[in-house]
Amino acid sequence: METDFTPLTSFGGGLAIGLGAVLLMLGLGRILGATGIMSGLVFAENKDEALWRGAMIVGMILAPGLIFAVTGTMPAVDVPISPTMIVIGGLIVGLGASLGSGCTSGHGVCGLSRLSVRSIVAVPTFMATAAVTVYLIRHVFGG
Repeated sequence: METDFTPLTSFGGGLAIGLGAVLLMLGLGRILGATGIMSGLVFAENKDEALWRGAMIVGMILAPGLIFAVTGTMPAVDVPISPTMIVIGGLIVGLGASLGSGCTSGHGVCGLSRLSVRSIVAVPTFMATAAVTVYLIRHVFGG
């Protein structure tokens, strides 16, 4: 499976994520980690916590609609695996995020920029695991 090289789109997406992380930190003093935001919404301590976390989740869900409104086309998403495998993958990622005290977005975008030792260990672990997984799926199991 080959992927398209999209440097401008990727750069723009990275800028948007970075800007969002900075604005959330400046505005609320919170870290932009998707898993932490979702977990904090489910187990919100008060109404204010639930409101901003809910707004973030709604924004993540509605973002493709905004892209459609601006560009006239929906983002292309091609997932060549079964829904069952998507659910299994989601459960594995959720378990890993729990064990790793955060997800890739929290550690990679916010943790590294804050020079968090936990993130400095977690991100290379994520990357090595991803590389091994891709190698196994593509070259050993023939996926």
